[in-house]
Amino acid sequence: MSAVAPERDPERDAVSDPEASETRRYTRILLASEGREISDAAIRRVLKLAHPSGASVHVFTIARIHGVAFGMQTPGLLPNKREWAEQRDIVAKTIKRLKHAGLDAEGHVLGTRKATQGIVNEAKKKGCEAIVMAADPDRHILIRDMMWTQEPQRVRRKAKVPVFLVVEDE
Repeated sequence: MSAVAPERDPERDAVSDPEASETRRYTRILLASEGREISDAAIRRVLKLAHPSGASVHVFTIARIHGVAFGMQTPGLLPNKREWAEQRDIVAKTIKRLKHAGLDAEGHVLGTRKATQGIVNEAKKKGCEAIVMAADPDRHILIRDMMWTQEPQRVRRKAKVPVFLVVEDE
């Protein structure tokens, strides 16, 4: 007796709330990034999920603090000026594109070691109904928590609102 795995639908797999669907429209969306460039596909997903009568999008990125030494943050491990500028540019470009598409958009950058917690807390603080993130494909359970690129998957597991992960075709 062999069991056949059901056909995977990447669109449904990437949503933390199984009741959330593509037909639902949201008025408060968090477009988040753990430091990577926000992809065109992620912006298109936000436009698709946005309520037709208007939606507010908060663009939020993380400037990564790389760690601690002797239990304290040290200046060499904090984001440098270039890293802060890169993240601010990502936010500014994304806001400009969302406003051009007719959405109300604002955003900012947060420096933290705990990107998942920062993103989930920001969604709660801003009253967001959904989170959209660009993501890499899911990795095996044994290595996924060791990889910074799996941060969107951690957000999906921790968030109390639907999380839409946009995996770009390679």
